[in-house]
Amino acid sequence: MKISIPVMDRSGLSSTVGQHFGKVPDYAIIDTDNDELSFLENTSEHRGGVGMPPELLAKAGVHVMLCAGLGPKAVDMLSSLGIQVFVGAKSTVGETMEAYKAGKLTRADHENACQEHGH
Repeated sequence: MKISIPVMDRSGLSSTVGQHFGKVPDYAIIDTDNDELSFLENTSEHRGGVGMPPELLAKAGVHVMLCAGLGPKAVDMLSSLGIQVFVGAKSTVGETMEAYKAGKLTRADHENACQEHGH
């Protein structure tokens, strides 16, 4: 299974979790089948490219997105592409993965989605 986390840098498990899902420079991709960590550049229109972040992640084979927060449109887009979304990501990729494994992250829905960019 592939899990993605929006990040601000490429520092392995110490990578900083980004606060704006669609505007981060990269996405950490953790393949739980072989414990490999890789990074996917955000080439979406939010970063001067084409397409939307959920499409980019779906093409990469992502099954689960762990993030600090995201808007209701992003929740809907990711869900429609078969990607499960959880909010409450911690400060680093490593801490976020530990929280996910411990069941401490919340499944994203319209109630807990960001309604503005003040998160």
